[in-house]
Amino acid sequence: MVYGIGTDICDVRRIRTSYERFGERFVRRILADGELSTWHARSARWPERGVRYLATRFSAKEAFSKAIGMGMVMPMTWRSCEITRLPSGQPAIQLHGALRQWFEARGLQAHVSLTDESDYAASFVVVEHIQPLAAPSHT
Repeated sequence: MVYGIGTDICDVRRIRTSYERFGERFVRRILADGELSTWHARSARWPERGVRYLATRFSAKEAFSKAIGMGMVMPMTWRSCEITRLPSGQPAIQLHGALRQWFEARGLQAHVSLTDESDYAASFVVVEHIQPLAAPSHT
């Protein structure tokens, strides 16, 4: 059963402006530790690729926060939600800390899709119950 759906579109130019203004401090606010190494590698080869990577992660985390219905309110934080890749290349969401505990306690699972073009990054997240809900008792 679907728990929630979230979508987000992000202007890559806005992310680039924030990065130019605040530097790596902005990046460290958005990306989890596991994402930082990928960002560094992509930015070193082609800085624009690093900006797009940051924009897709920003968009995916916004979409996820909408799908769980809480926005950026504890336990949801930028760094507690990490966008990873499965061996197949499919994007996935890995949660950390209190957000992971909150999510698992509700028996939820997330599916994410991301895309980017020169000026925009977009994401779509579906969160579903993986454990059937108990039927209401009629006693």
